[in-house]
Amino acid sequence: MMEKQHHVASRPTAEWQPLRRSLWLIISRKSLFVWSSVLVLFTILLTWIGYQLTIDFMDGLSAQVLSAAPSPDTMLGWVENKALVAGNWLYHIVSRILAFYLAFLLAYSLTTPGYAFLSISAEKIFAGEDFDPDAKFSFAGVLIDIFEGLKIAFFGILVTITALFVNFIPAIGQVAVFLLYTYYSALMFIDYPASRRRWTLRRKIRWLSRHSSPSFRIGVLPALISMIPLINIFAIAIFFPVLTVHATLNFSAIELAQKRHSNSTTGETYGP
Repeated sequence: MMEKQHHVASRPTAEWQPLRRSLWLIISRKSLFVWSSVLVLFTILLTWIGYQLTIDFMDGLSAQVLSAAPSPDTMLGWVENKALVAGNWLYHIVSRILAFYLAFLLAYSLTTPGYAFLSISAEKIFAGEDFDPDAKFSFAGVLIDIFEGLKIAFFGILVTITALFVNFIPAIGQVAVFLLYTYYSALMFIDYPASRRRWTLRRKIRWLSRHSSPSFRIGVLPALISMIPLINIFAIAIFFPVLTVHATLNFSAIELAQKRHSNSTTGETYGP
């Protein structure tokens, strides 16, 4: 007598794609290398312009407030003078961090189509015959993609503002800020392969939560780079194409593993 038996597949596992594989993929493919170089130049240029404009605007607004130093001749004047010096230093640090992220988010938004193309090209090479075609092109779909991109940029501003306040909490605050930047960095990079599937921001965040370990590994390097003053503008731009491909390959590996797992659980075997 033949009995139907359901085959229970093991949990899906995806092989981690190291950063060196993404770098080699870009170097070994002429089209990817040329496209990445163009994107690096545009990202640096747009980030630098946005950074300078933002700093000039913020310094102009704060010039009168921070330049009126009280006389240190009296005790109260001395305290106020030292408070103003401390305030100047705090303003300098906070304003530069905020200006960088605002400028980078502008450059990120304007160069998104270019990095999306790079992400798609890399995923096609990696997935091969398993590559799923893009969602059907439509004007409404383009508007949805733009709207989702703006939501991520706005979400980034909220993360930055939150991080500025959380940073004042001793010890715990610094760890929390690092984690915020790490997972937000991961969100920015997985946005490229996820957006072509027309995922919503909520679904992208859910993916990060479900795959917290690989998400951390994707976001930790750009988060570390972004915290280095001055160098961050150029370093993040130079590494952005590699990080984009790196995130795309690991995102694709996880999705392909889940797809194969799903297909295996729907299959049936028969035995005596």
